[in-house]
Amino acid sequence: MAYVQTAAAPRHLPLAVPKTGPGLVRRVIAAMQAARLRQAEREIAHFLAHNGGKFTDDAEREIERRFLSNPSHF
Repeated sequence: MAYVQTAAAPRHLPLAVPKTGPGLVRRVIAAMQAARLRQAEREIAHFLAHNGGKFTDDAEREIERRFLSNPSHF
């Protein structure tokens, strides 16, 4: 009985190409998260600048109340 190697699936070629990095969707989501983080940091800096410029316990509580406890704000 004779065995013939077919050209349809040569043994020396890889079946799948390995990914070299994150896909498009992951890059878009990462960019959106980074943009949202920069926006939140700008808003907090603006709040501190207009309320004495010091990061006190009261300022921290107010930031948490305004920016972190409101899920619809995101």
